[in-house]
Amino acid sequence: MAKIRTGRVGEQIKKELSQLIQTELKDPRIGFITVTGVDVTSDLSQAKIYLSVLGDQEQKAASLKGLEKANGFLRSELGKRIRLRHVPELIFKFDESIEYGSRIEKLLGEIGEQD
Repeated sequence: MAKIRTGRVGEQIKKELSQLIQTELKDPRIGFITVTGVDVTSDLSQAKIYLSVLGDQEQKAASLKGLEKANGFLRSELGKRIRLRHVPELIFKFDESIEYGSRIEKLLGEIGEQD
């Protein structure tokens, strides 16, 4: 039963956080960010937010700094939008799977051209 609740809370956090980042944050350091996933601990104390950022490493680092700076604002807004007693602590991480997948696809395309 607890797994179902953490999954639902994670999906709701993902939806609301995506909307907040795109519409409410005005920090120029934050580029084009996509929230790819959210893992919430079973006691709802922490949420790992996986992000995909368009750009090079410098833009990724700047976007992460901007999000860390806006962490308090994001938590308070999540608390207003989602009815939870305690809003989980937000931990931002990069999701490298999209870049990895595109790299693999590029390599497979090169192999196909050689044959």
